[in-house]
Amino acid sequence: MMRLAALIALLFVPIAAFATEEGQRLDLTGSWVGIVSVLLFFVAYLVVMAEEFTHLRKSKPVMLAAGIIWGLVAWHYQSHEIPHLVETALRHNLEEYAELMLFLLVAMTFINAMDERNVFEALRSWLIRKGFGYRALFWVTGLLAFFISSVADNLTTALLMVAVVMAVGADNKKFVTLSCINLVVAANAGGAFSPFGDITTLMVWQKNIQTGNGPVDFWVFFNLFIPSLVNWLVPAAIMHFAVPDLKPKGGGDMVAMKRGAITITVLFLLTIALAVSFHSALGLPPVIGMLTGLSLLQFFAYNLKMRGKKIQVSNGNTENIGSPVAFDIYREVARAEWDTLFFFYGVIMCVGGLGFIGYLSVISQTIYGGWGATNANIAVGVISAVVDNIPVMFAVLTMMPDMSIGQWLLVTLTAGVGGSLLSIGSAAGVALMGQARGAYTFFGHLKWTPAIALGYAASIAVHMAINHNLF
Repeated sequence: MMRLAALIALLFVPIAAFATEEGQRLDLTGSWVGIVSVLLFFVAYLVVMAEEFTHLRKSKPVMLAAGIIWGLVAWHYQSHEIPHLVETALRHNLEEYAELMLFLLVAMTFINAMDERNVFEALRSWLIRKGFGYRALFWVTGLLAFFISSVADNLTTALLMVAVVMAVGADNKKFVTLSCINLVVAANAGGAFSPFGDITTLMVWQKNIQTGNGPVDFWVFFNLFIPSLVNWLVPAAIMHFAVPDLKPKGGGDMVAMKRGAITITVLFLLTIALAVSFHSALGLPPVIGMLTGLSLLQFFAYNLKMRGKKIQVSNGNTENIGSPVAFDIYREVARAEWDTLFFFYGVIMCVGGLGFIGYLSVISQTIYGGWGATNANIAVGVISAVVDNIPVMFAVLTMMPDMSIGQWLLVTLTAGVGGSLLSIGSAAGVALMGQARGAYTFFGHLKWTPAIALGYAASIAVHMAINHNLF
């Protein structure tokens, strides 16, 4: 806590002026512009953290703060007659966001399309009908959450699995509490070893694409598979003995997938392959592969729509061709988490503005220069339990400390799984507190934080042991 306080205090300590390629960038860390910018971001983030109580969408305060921060910086540079530096830096940050936003938009559209075709609902009904006991269900939902979150985001995965938990165990509060904790840990851990599993891993991969020489290439991420698995297995094994050794009532109606569900799932996997191939084989940004995959989904959606139309027959009556439900691809695009996408915009632009002012250079020199890369990267994970891991990771990527591949993997791991330490540390945890209100709470999660912290430490130790050649 003292280190964190010292780090925050350092934000207000001016550093020596530093130069850009043009040699004209100004050090604003000690000026009123810099101090006001930090306070704006701090206040905006407090409002974000209070979203559960205020019901104010999280994108609004950070978007406003981003506009004011860059406006203040631009005004200050205009007064010094060097405006083009700000425009160049702003466009760079906007380009980073645009690639991330389009990538996520395609992924969200596919997930929404699979949801509309009952892919997830069919999986949920199958699990309910299998008649698993509480302990078996605890492990099955956790295992599925771990692997599904490697291609879908942790929020979607957690909501899918908690629907199963609530359907079969709503009358057993202890089971629901433990299962929700298990789902949060599993979903966060599963997203840490795949470039598609979490926003932070995607950001690290995108950074490699932009720089061409780091931090982490696509296939290197999978070195984190075993550490991520350990991160989930350790607390799950400890919690196992507290799960009631009972068997809930089975049953429930079988839900069938709609026509085209399997094809859309296959197209999603093909789109991921295209994203990787466009980068690896052609040297293009992976978002081009994602958008190409989206075009395939659009053509397939057109096919579904046409096959679902009614036609006029000779006797004047109408009949259906097949039995598909009408499918509109743009409805799935509209269902994307736009608040989340705009939140990413606000965060990236705010952190980018603070970096342009000079604060991230101060932090980088302090934690990576003073504490050492390992301690700094472990601290990043702990900070992610309180502050969302997206601005934390974007700050690290903006600093771009000189680290080995092993250290970049370490910070990817810790930023991804650190949010599991508290229920408010990740989107999955916050969402499940709403879905399982009264059963899964902040203090209910906190009770098992020591077990989760043990898994956090074990995953770090395993990573440093089995991937020692990357350090």
